[in-house]
Amino acid sequence: MPNTATSSGAGAPAGEGGRARPQALPILASSDRGPRASGPLARPATPRPPSPAAAAAGGYQLALQQLTDSALPTGAFAHSLGFETYIERGLVHDEASFGVWLSAFVGQQLTYSDGVAIRFLFEGADVGELDSLLSAQLLPRQLREASVKMGGRLLEIGDEVFPSPELAVYRELVTTGRAAGHQPLAFAVVARSLGVPLPEALAAYLFAAVTSLTQNAVRAIPLGQNAGQRLLRKASDDVAAAVERIGRLAPDDFGAVSPGLEISQMRHERQRARMFMS
Repeated sequence: MPNTATSSGAGAPAGEGGRARPQALPILASSDRGPRASGPLARPATPRPPSPAAAAAGGYQLALQQLTDSALPTGAFAHSLGFETYIERGLVHDEASFGVWLSAFVGQQLTYSDGVAIRFLFEGADVGELDSLLSAQLLPRQLREASVKMGGRLLEIGDEVFPSPELAVYRELVTTGRAAGHQPLAFAVVARSLGVPLPEALAAYLFAAVTSLTQNAVRAIPLGQNAGQRLLRKASDDVAAAVERIGRLAPDDFGAVSPGLEISQMRHERQRARMFMS
């Protein structure tokens, strides 16, 4: 039935029973809107360009949110990056114990490995050389494979959604077997091409990793949803401290991760029952 308005005023044609028949009124009145396209939902042929304020708001901030969103299909939901071993050994079993592990992971793995790699790439280090260094210092096999799997997905998504010459160079190195394609470097290449400042890129990457790990812990331990949010709030202080620390590290600090964390990550591949791939 078409959308109509009714009028019972004088002059309306009579219907059955002598009652006035409703008159159909146009949905849009007249001519100051210009020529009408067909159909009630038709849009103007040429959309208005965004205002300068809207264009500024839609710059790298929104792209960075998309790049670090937990819904980005990189496969992060399938990786504990070692904390499942601590669950199996009874060392991580509730909100407090996972918070201790998460704080250590941010201060170790995410700082001296991923974070340093991102910083060095932003400062102009060769992406192929950094890729080789990451492959060498990620000693646990599952962790190395996780970085490459998630990095490969990020490179694929980035090529479709955020293409750039820098990203094309890294993808070419990966497809020709001259680089592995690690997740922090894939992120760094895309973020730098979008014009994201280094401190913001570091904070966003680290907090995205924390969010993914916390969501996985909520399922694995298990924890309540509110507990997960409390953990994220506390971890934000660890992320801020890590960003500051990463800016002071030297090249010799690259890969200086706690042996205990690496051993637990190595043990995971031989664990009897597993929820996660790493």
